[in-house]
Amino acid sequence: MISCLQHPNLVKLYGCCIEGDQLLVVYEYMENNSLAHALFGPEKCQQQLDWQTRHKICLGIARGLAFLHEESKLKIVHRDIKATNVLLDKDLNPKISDFGLAKLDEEEKTHISTRVAGTIGYMAPEYALWGYLTYKADVYSFGVVALETVSGRHNMSFGPENTCACLLDMACHLQQSGDLMELVDQKLGSEFNTVEAERLIKVALLCTNASSSLRPAMSEVVSMLEGMAAIPDVIPEPSSYSQDLRFKAIRHHRRLTYNQSAQETQDNPSTSSRPLSVSSSASVRDLYSVNIESSPSVHDLYSVNIESHIRSRAADDHYKTMESLSSQESEIQVSTTTPSWVGYSSTSASDLYDVNI
Repeated sequence: MISCLQHPNLVKLYGCCIEGDQLLVVYEYMENNSLAHALFGPEKCQQQLDWQTRHKICLGIARGLAFLHEESKLKIVHRDIKATNVLLDKDLNPKISDFGLAKLDEEEKTHISTRVAGTIGYMAPEYALWGYLTYKADVYSFGVVALETVSGRHNMSFGPENTCACLLDMACHLQQSGDLMELVDQKLGSEFNTVEAERLIKVALLCTNASSSLRPAMSEVVSMLEGMAAIPDVIPEPSSYSQDLRFKAIRHHRRLTYNQSAQETQDNPSTSSRPLSVSSSASVRDLYSVNIESSPSVHDLYSVNIESHIRSRAADDHYKTMESLSSQESEIQVSTTTPSWVGYSSTSASDLYDVNI
């Protein structure tokens, strides 16, 4: 099915091979590896991406997603858009790859209820928390990748010493203060188009809005990036950041990681003389997907009760309703013990995320 999808910004699948427990796919050869490799790989392997190339990459990803969501006969939600799944050809044209988590989007349904799979930091909150999947989940992921491409920083490269939970958190604060240009990669110096940069950052922030109803369709994103459509100004109130579910999971995961490192240092005296640190290196953060099944510390991110789950599916604006319930009735809590999962679907606690290492 995937091999039938033909678009300049989708990687070509030539075939597959199944032998025993070995599953192989054959893609077209991409000379410049992935976008993650170009941005976050070892310094000697990083590509010197100028502004024109970065803008071209973001526009190409947007066009590829617009095709999957709106133009293809098979409407597909990719579910795992991130820099490692964007490959670059010899001319640094982007091509979306890895459709292992892709889902068909049936037009007669408002959303897909499915087991959650993806990568922490790239998943839309309504999908990560409640399995509420629409094409807007891909829009959110695109916004994160666009911010990474503009800044040259990984979304999860922020350690405990940072006041911001992630790159998106930092971008939201800079948007509020009117300092968006501080996001642009310092490697570019002054060699970038300020109008295009501001436009791209604003589009990325619109795509990563906490409310899925406020995110644009990918065809609209393409028009905005090409300067053919105006970009709506949606600036959240600063007071909402501390309760923003987009960042709560990341902050909790970061605290758990830091506490585990501290405990390991205490348990191993031979390392106590070394200063405690938590890596904030983008090259090792998510060049991987995170699997909660194999990561008990993240396994306990949330506990959800049945009332919140049912009400989330009944509301017109799923995310806003659940966020309101979260703050008023404490129906969504950060838990440090094994959560008890009940709700609409049969999703178990171990299904919160799929692992791809």
